[in-house]
Amino acid sequence: MPLGYDKPLYLMAFDHRGSFEQGLFGVTPPVSAEVHANITAAKEIIYDAHVQALAQGAPASACGVLVDEEFGASIALRAKKEGVPLAMPVEKSGQDEFEFEYGAEFGTHIEEFDPTFVKVLVRYNPEGDATVNRRQTAQLGTLSRWLRKRDRKFLFELLVPPTTAQLDRFEGHQREYDKALRPSLVVEVIRAMQEADVEPDIWKIEGLDDRAACEAVVAQARSGGREGVNCIVLGRGADEAQVIEWLKIGAAVDGFDGFAVGRTLWQGALKDYLAGTLTRSQAVDEITRRYLEVIAAYRGAEPGGASS
Repeated sequence: MPLGYDKPLYLMAFDHRGSFEQGLFGVTPPVSAEVHANITAAKEIIYDAHVQALAQGAPASACGVLVDEEFGASIALRAKKEGVPLAMPVEKSGQDEFEFEYGAEFGTHIEEFDPTFVKVLVRYNPEGDATVNRRQTAQLGTLSRWLRKRDRKFLFELLVPPTTAQLDRFEGHQREYDKALRPSLVVEVIRAMQEADVEPDIWKIEGLDDRAACEAVVAQARSGGREGVNCIVLGRGADEAQVIEWLKIGAAVDGFDGFAVGRTLWQGALKDYLAGTLTRSQAVDEITRRYLEVIAAYRGAEPGGASS
């Protein structure tokens, strides 16, 4: 099966684990059965918002969910049953170095849930620890070959955190690093992965601040006969205005065809719900509203507007 994916993809991302355990519930793993059930219930609010967005006109073929097995197994099974594009992670949560959540048994878990996309989150800076980078690349190559052999789609979420030396070049200003250096590092990482036989169908990329940077990333992602490979924009937990700005920049570039946004959509509503200032129904409505706004912003910025 050729590399790539030929449809837009608007992912509601809530495969987060540490963000729920520590950020929303103030606990550290291992969590109690009660907290586990409460996290699952919170994720069900997000999924209900996704369903409500579809009922209000969001494009069903494009709108998918990214949810984990640990707290979202029942949601993943429901999404699969309902024909919703489903992405599931295989990485251990909250690690600086990529590790399989279920070790050598990763394939058994993939086959059990049969997601549309198998997702990894990888923190990789080409100027970072070379030994760690080699270990990560080897693991990712194992996964990529396993997926390709079985005609399964591979979604690669790439984070390129600055090294201390890189950040020092910009006097500690993350945003300056993001604008001036990170885009070229993203291209370098994609090239290194391709050379190591790590072949995603979709690259999930941190928001980029100009069109030229997006075009350079697409050019590398699609190099060497990989014309079907796409990129999508990730939200990185930024405020809605910043996320929409990144989405508009990406949407205007051929080769970017969607997004995966998470905390920006649901974190505030869930905090208010857990604090008792929103009802469950109101939390669903708020997440739905934000999701629809992000979809509209993305589609409106595409060539030809929302007609695609």
